[in-house]
Amino acid sequence: MKIVSSLLLVGLLCSVNAHAVVTGEMIMVRSSEAFPETMSLLQEAIAKQGYKLSRVQRVDIGLNARGYKTDKYRVVFFGKGKQIQQLSAKYPQLIPYLPLKIAIFAEGNDTILVSINPATFNDLFKLSELKPTFELWLKDVSEILQAASASSL
Repeated sequence: MKIVSSLLLVGLLCSVNAHAVVTGEMIMVRSSEAFPETMSLLQEAIAKQGYKLSRVQRVDIGLNARGYKTDKYRVVFFGKGKQIQQLSAKYPQLIPYLPLKIAIFAEGNDTILVSINPATFNDLFKLSELKPTFELWLKDVSEILQAASASSL
Protein backbone atom coordinates (compact mmCIF):
# COMPACT_ATOMS: atom_id res chain seq x y z
CA MET A 1 0.00 0.00 0.00
CA LYS A 2 2.87 2.38 0.83
CA ILE A 3 4.37 1.76 -2.61
CA VAL A 4 1.08 2.63 -4.32
CA SER A 5 0.68 5.82 -2.29
CA SER A 6 4.31 6.75 -3.00
CA LEU A 7 3.79 6.23 -6.73
CA LEU A 8 0.64 8.35 -6.63
CA LEU A 9 2.57 11.05 -4.79
CA VAL A 10 5.35 10.98 -7.38
CA GLY A 11 2.74 11.24 -10.14
CA LEU A 12 1.19 14.23 -8.41
CA LEU A 13 4.64 15.77 -7.95
CA CYS A 14 5.33 15.47 -11.67
CA SER A 15 2.35 17.70 -12.37
CA VAL A 16 3.26 20.30 -9.73
CA ASN A 17 6.02 22.84 -10.21
CA ALA A 18 7.58 24.86 -7.39
CA HIS A 19 4.84 24.19 -4.84
CA ALA A 20 5.53 21.96 -1.88
CA VAL A 21 3.30 18.93 -1.84
CA VAL A 22 2.56 17.88 1.73
CA THR A 23 0.86 14.52 1.92
CA GLY A 24 0.95 12.45 5.05
CA GLU A 25 4.50 11.52 5.82
CA MET A 26 6.31 13.37 3.01
CA ILE A 27 6.92 16.90 1.73
CA MET A 28 8.11 17.13 -1.87
CA VAL A 29 8.92 19.84 -4.36
CA ARG A 30 10.22 19.82 -7.92
CA SER A 31 12.58 22.43 -9.30
CA SER A 32 13.23 22.93 -12.99
CA GLU A 33 16.73 24.10 -12.09
CA ALA A 34 19.71 21.79 -12.48
CA PHE A 35 20.97 19.88 -9.46
CA PRO A 36 23.98 22.15 -8.63
CA GLU A 37 21.87 25.32 -8.65
CA THR A 38 19.12 23.73 -6.56
CA MET A 39 21.68 22.35 -4.09
CA SER A 40 23.13 25.83 -3.69
CA LEU A 41 19.66 27.35 -3.18
CA LEU A 42 18.85 24.63 -0.64
CA GLN A 43 21.95 25.36 1.43
CA GLU A 44 21.22 29.10 1.35
CA ALA A 45 17.58 28.51 2.36
CA ILE A 46 18.63 26.33 5.31
CA ALA A 47 20.93 29.09 6.60
CA LYS A 48 18.34 31.85 6.04
CA GLN A 49 15.81 29.85 8.07
CA GLY A 50 18.23 29.86 11.01
CA TYR A 51 19.50 26.29 10.76
CA LYS A 52 23.04 25.05 10.41
CA LEU A 53 24.05 22.58 7.73
CA SER A 54 25.65 19.64 9.52
CA ARG A 55 26.65 17.48 6.55
CA VAL A 56 25.85 16.38 3.02
CA GLN A 57 25.90 12.64 2.38
CA ARG A 58 26.28 11.21 -1.11
CA VAL A 59 23.81 8.43 -1.81
CA ASP A 60 24.41 7.95 -5.52
CA ILE A 61 27.78 6.21 -5.07
CA GLY A 62 26.30 3.43 -2.95
CA LEU A 63 23.30 3.01 -5.24
CA ASN A 64 25.49 2.84 -8.34
CA ALA A 65 27.77 0.31 -6.64
CA ARG A 66 24.73 -1.92 -6.09
CA GLY A 67 23.72 -1.73 -9.75
CA TYR A 68 21.12 1.04 -9.58
CA LYS A 69 21.39 3.69 -12.24
CA THR A 70 21.06 7.09 -10.62
CA ASP A 71 22.34 10.56 -11.21
CA LYS A 72 23.12 13.01 -8.43
CA TYR A 73 21.54 12.06 -5.10
CA ARG A 74 22.37 13.58 -1.70
CA VAL A 75 20.90 13.78 1.78
CA VAL A 76 21.37 17.16 3.45
CA PHE A 77 21.38 17.10 7.27
CA PHE A 78 20.63 20.30 9.18
CA GLY A 79 19.41 21.56 12.52
CA LYS A 80 19.98 23.84 15.45
CA GLY A 81 22.77 22.31 17.55
CA LYS A 82 21.58 23.33 20.99
CA GLN A 83 17.98 22.32 20.22
CA ILE A 84 19.08 18.90 18.94
CA GLN A 85 21.20 18.32 22.05
CA GLN A 86 18.35 19.29 24.38
CA LEU A 87 15.74 17.22 22.56
CA SER A 88 18.05 14.20 22.31
CA ALA A 89 18.76 14.31 26.05
CA LYS A 90 15.13 14.69 27.08
CA TYR A 91 13.51 12.56 24.33
CA PRO A 92 15.99 9.87 23.24
CA GLN A 93 13.31 8.31 21.00
CA LEU A 94 13.78 11.32 18.66
CA ILE A 95 17.50 10.64 18.10
CA PRO A 96 17.04 8.61 14.87
CA TYR A 97 15.12 11.54 13.36
CA LEU A 98 17.63 14.25 14.24
CA PRO A 99 19.02 16.33 12.69
CA LEU A 100 16.37 17.12 10.10
CA LYS A 101 17.04 15.82 6.59
CA ILE A 102 16.20 16.70 3.01
CA ALA A 103 16.92 14.33 0.14
CA ILE A 104 17.80 16.03 -3.13
CA PHE A 105 18.19 14.19 -6.41
CA ALA A 106 18.36 14.86 -10.11
CA GLU A 107 15.63 13.54 -12.37
CA GLY A 108 16.44 14.37 -15.96
CA ASN A 109 16.69 18.16 -16.19
CA ASP A 110 14.74 18.68 -12.96
CA THR A 111 15.69 18.35 -9.32
CA ILE A 112 13.43 16.87 -6.65
CA LEU A 113 13.63 17.65 -2.95
CA VAL A 114 11.95 15.40 -0.37
CA SER A 115 11.68 15.53 3.41
CA ILE A 116 9.76 13.75 6.11
CA ASN A 117 6.78 15.76 7.31
CA PRO A 118 7.80 16.74 10.88
CA ALA A 119 4.12 16.93 11.86
CA THR A 120 4.01 13.11 11.63
CA PHE A 121 6.16 13.05 14.77
CA ASN A 122 3.00 14.08 16.65
CA ASP A 123 1.38 10.75 15.75
CA LEU A 124 4.57 8.76 16.17
CA PHE A 125 5.51 9.91 19.66
CA LYS A 126 2.36 11.39 21.25
CA LEU A 127 4.43 14.15 22.86
CA SER A 128 1.93 17.00 23.08
CA GLU A 129 4.54 19.31 24.61
CA LEU A 130 6.55 19.04 21.38
CA LYS A 131 3.64 19.67 19.01
CA PRO A 132 4.60 23.37 18.60
CA THR A 133 8.19 22.34 17.77
CA PHE A 134 7.04 19.80 15.18
CA GLU A 135 4.68 22.35 13.62
CA LEU A 136 7.46 24.94 13.47
CA TRP A 137 9.72 22.38 11.79
CA LEU A 138 6.97 21.69 9.23
CA LYS A 139 6.67 25.41 8.50
CA ASP A 140 10.44 25.84 8.27
CA VAL A 141 11.04 22.76 6.09
CA SER A 142 8.21 23.83 3.76
CA GLU A 143 9.71 27.32 3.46
CA ILE A 144 13.19 25.88 2.86
CA LEU A 145 11.86 23.66 0.08
CA GLN A 146 9.93 26.56 -1.47
CA ALA A 147 13.02 28.78 -1.40
CA ALA A 148 15.20 26.04 -2.88
CA SER A 149 12.82 25.72 -5.81
CA ALA A 150 11.94 29.43 -6.11
CA SER A 151 13.96 30.06 -9.22
CA SER A 152 11.64 27.75 -11.17
CA LEU A 153 8.59 29.99 -10.65
